[in-house]
Amino acid sequence: MKPDLFEAPDYYNIDDLLTEEHKLIRDAARSWVKRDVSPIIEEAAQEAKFPKSIIPGLAEIGAFGPYIPEQYGGAGLDQISYGLIMQEIERGDSGVRSTASVQSSLVMYPIWKYGNEEQRNKYLPKLASGEWMGSFGLTEPDHGSNPGGMVTNFKDKGDHYLLNGAKMWISNSPFCDVAVVWAKNEEGRIHGLIVERGMEGFTTPETHNKWSLRASATGELIFQDVKVPKENLLPNKSGLGAPLGCLDSARYGIAWGVIGAAMDCYDTALRYSKERIQFGKPIGQFQLQQKKLAEMITEITKAQLLCLRLGQLKNENKATSAQISMAKRNNVDMALKIARDARQMLGGMGISGEYSIMRHMMNLESVVTYEGTHDIHLLITGLDVTGLNAFK
Repeated sequence: MKPDLFEAPDYYNIDDLLTEEHKLIRDAARSWVKRDVSPIIEEAAQEAKFPKSIIPGLAEIGAFGPYIPEQYGGAGLDQISYGLIMQEIERGDSGVRSTASVQSSLVMYPIWKYGNEEQRNKYLPKLASGEWMGSFGLTEPDHGSNPGGMVTNFKDKGDHYLLNGAKMWISNSPFCDVAVVWAKNEEGRIHGLIVERGMEGFTTPETHNKWSLRASATGELIFQDVKVPKENLLPNKSGLGAPLGCLDSARYGIAWGVIGAAMDCYDTALRYSKERIQFGKPIGQFQLQQKKLAEMITEITKAQLLCLRLGQLKNENKATSAQISMAKRNNVDMALKIARDARQMLGGMGISGEYSIMRHMMNLESVVTYEGTHDIHLLITGLDVTGLNAFK
């Protein structure tokens, strides 16, 4: 493994807009990625294995529920801190960031927001410490962009609920201790249920043969007459808006995270352009290569400013779902284009595991699809600006 020489670009001195706490939190995450992720991530991706050894480190840098109040084991940080942590983790690998995003925004967030005190005290501290890992069951084999069409359901059996159905493309599924699962009751209303490993009829087969997010564990959640205690129902919100509220938090983290992947590709390409000699001079001296680099740093800078403002709005509880959709769509698209341009700049070396670019590119092909596809987010923005619903 080559040494991690990453230097983060900050073309518009955006650090000046961050607090000292923001910078300390980000730098701690950056140092951890350099020390504990970079040396092992290429091998983990090649072997298609999630490196479970990094879970305690993720907890230590506050990556699990950073905005969850301290009374429940979280770090009690603001939304910009959360974003910066996700940026640094995804600079290491999108799959590692996915693990943290799911734990924070899709498992801890709904328990915190939609659960009761007993549920918060039972689950959140162990999830924050990484003692327990969680997954989020919304997507189904036949219902991705249309989650409201889900067929997973539960029936009231008096002293418990009986859960049946299946979820697909679930990060952390193969090793999760708990799953926040969305299912319809007998009236067709969507509710969240906390399902624990060991409940009879609950299985989590792993998904293999992925070309993307290879260092992340993906699988299914299968429920065959699973008896779920009634106290495991999330009581404080139901309907499709409940899981979509979780997705808002996850999409926000993604918008920040992919900046890290883009930064890593840009930094790699910039360094390579100064070292690689062709026709008697560094390739960075050629106009077409400078064009690529100039466009990369411009788009990264725009994405940084977009996320910083979105973080300020989230801190003020003013960020809308549509604003979050715009940032997720724009920034993932930006990161994909930068990864592809950076890959071209490295020529044949761009596909080698000696560099991170091809791994980032493959990972981003998943990120552009999950938590709402590129096209779905375009339509969300279209609906917001026109008031006309293209989904109907």
